[in-house]
Amino acid sequence: MTVTVSSKYQIIIPSKIRKELNIRPGEKLQVIPYENRIVFIPVRSIRDMRGFLKGMDTSIERDVDRI
Repeated sequence: MTVTVSSKYQIIIPSKIRKELNIRPGEKLQVIPYENRIVFIPVRSIRDMRGFLKGMDTSIERDVDRI
């Protein structure tokens, strides 16, 4: 997908991406320049993030001298 930057430096996020990421009007996005790219990250509240890592394997192999 491609977007066009307007004369006011605005872009439209395609509806497929808005739906996939559940982005709503008025929601804030963090903008990060990274290796000649622009990355947009939705800012979520801690309450909304609760449980998003559910099922993640938290076991860690430790060095023998660190047990």
